[in-house]
Amino acid sequence: MDLIMIRHGQGEHTLDLPRSLQYSDPSLTSLGIEQARKLKAQFPLIEEDVIFISPVRRNLETAVIFSENVNCRKIVSPLVSPRMFPILPYKKTLPCDKILALEKIKNEFPTFELDLECPAELWSNGINTIAEQTFEDLAGSFILKCRQLKKDRVYVISHDGTITSYRQVITGQLLSREDFPSETGWFQLSC
Repeated sequence: MDLIMIRHGQGEHTLDLPRSLQYSDPSLTSLGIEQARKLKAQFPLIEEDVIFISPVRRNLETAVIFSENVNCRKIVSPLVSPRMFPILPYKKTLPCDKILALEKIKNEFPTFELDLECPAELWSNGINTIAEQTFEDLAGSFILKCRQLKKDRVYVISHDGTITSYRQVITGQLLSREDFPSETGWFQLSC
């Protein structure tokens, strides 16, 4: 199975760094919307495809645009929510990386499934600051979940640190922030 991990389009939280990292619930910018539209040509989706999506607005918006007019499965999961990379002990999640409440996701993105097999604490706190070993265990569970779908490929719309963390677990390579994908950049990983 190929795991195609795509970073969300440009979000409002990147426009005035570092101050904009304090924005809560940032949306895609007009450039981010255009970047998401271009994904449709790069990765033409079909109804049999599955997309896992981080429960953060810019990712959900990227998925809406990317999957427009394709009735594929779209699963929102905290297992692909923001992840600090490298992990910095005692740091807190930035406002721009807070997970949306389940009710908000249900109301605003009603066609998306929720990965309710995940522990409730992940829906509250995500994977951003969890210990490395705990993340590796959860990453293994996520990869198994993807394999059990029995698809040739599974898409994931996530964040730069999350994608890099998964890449490091899957490939065994030591990576750095220099390995981050750009906006709507992607990596294909064989699992």
